[in-house]
Amino acid sequence: MLTPDPEAKQTPFDPAAPHHIKPKIRALRGFPADMGNQKALGLADARQISDRIIVTSPAFQVVLPLMDGSRTIDEIVAQVGRGLTRPVLEPLVAQLDGAGLLFGPTFDAMLARMRADFDGSPNLPPAVTGQFAEMLGAQILGDKAEGSSPEEREQAGLPKMKEIFDAWIAKALEEVANPSLDRLPKAIVAPHLDYARGWMNYAAVYGRLRVVDRPDRIVILGTNHFGEGTGVTACDKGYQSPFGVCEAANDIILALRAKLGDKLFANRFDHEREHSIELHIPWIQHVFAGEGGKLPTVFGALVHDPAVNNGESYDGKGVALEPFINALRECLAGLPGTTLIISSADLSHAGPAFGDQGTLAGDEPEAEQARNKVIQHDREMLDLVRANKPDELVAAMAWQQNPTRWCSVGNLVATMKVAQPQEIEILNYMGAMDPQGNTLVTSFAAAMF
Repeated sequence: MLTPDPEAKQTPFDPAAPHHIKPKIRALRGFPADMGNQKALGLADARQISDRIIVTSPAFQVVLPLMDGSRTIDEIVAQVGRGLTRPVLEPLVAQLDGAGLLFGPTFDAMLARMRADFDGSPNLPPAVTGQFAEMLGAQILGDKAEGSSPEEREQAGLPKMKEIFDAWIAKALEEVANPSLDRLPKAIVAPHLDYARGWMNYAAVYGRLRVVDRPDRIVILGTNHFGEGTGVTACDKGYQSPFGVCEAANDIILALRAKLGDKLFANRFDHEREHSIELHIPWIQHVFAGEGGKLPTVFGALVHDPAVNNGESYDGKGVALEPFINALRECLAGLPGTTLIISSADLSHAGPAFGDQGTLAGDEPEAEQARNKVIQHDREMLDLVRANKPDELVAAMAWQQNPTRWCSVGNLVATMKVAQPQEIEILNYMGAMDPQGNTLVTSFAAAMF
């Protein structure tokens, strides 16, 4: 959870520190914030290595791009003008440094600690799913929540979390003609939206898996939202959620390491706070646990967008899509038992929050036209998915330059090419939009046989 960093406000500016003299900011995410009765600018780590944020004046938006490590404090002050002075700029530099948002010793220590923690455990701990259980636990504990630990709140929330999953499944399947699948599919598609916005599609596919045979292992292919990997980025860990642990699918990990080398796992730290895989773990455990049954092992990988550089990694140094697909397909063919592949896919990202002009909300013709444009594009691209034409999907996205910002073309294509299904059934499609129409994110649920 992102919280304002009180320690960063107290970090002194050091005129002798090279990273203060020539500040170089890291990749930041800006968002509107309130400071008393005034509008403010919140700044957070786009890579999510630091969980700290700072809140400052929107006027600094013109200053931040100049903090690229090539200019001194005095040069930045002189270039910006507008009344900017060193005594005004120095505290901002100190705040950024204290929050780990500036390249320098503070960030280096955060990065080293994160990587040590990552490599020191066989399983990734829960992040967003743990926060969800904690939130439910706090509601249940009421006044007692304030003095409780995160672990106590999480444990208190577990029964409610399971109850909510069952309620979502019941609601999603109450009027459908086929509320269960008669066999384990080769692959499924479900979103990686937060549960509040994506529950219908999670439930639409996972609810149908309750009566099928439990797979021996599961491959989850997600999207790299925050990491540094430029190609396919695999994880060599198991995954933990509030419901328990899915151990790592070491048979897959060893086989892929032998075929593709350590490069596939070089950016494994990208998985530390990546939600696109974690959000599926509780659903897997809820559906496949059974009476004392052993949970499937899990292998997770984040797949880049093949429409950007013809399937190669973005910089030519990472693992390209086709070698990964071929290696994974060969690996799974040589393993005993059954494997389920999960494509963790969101589709369009539209609205002012993503750079579009005009709101999507309301009955005005412009808003309705904008919404219909997103839906029409989704329909055309999903027709290619339904027809099992992954290469045509990539070509269409590349030619159109992905106009509605599908974020999961890579893992969708990889899933289709690895699973090689004979049939793809789209189970549900939906969009989630905020009341103001600033964001519209679409997703779908599907099964591949």
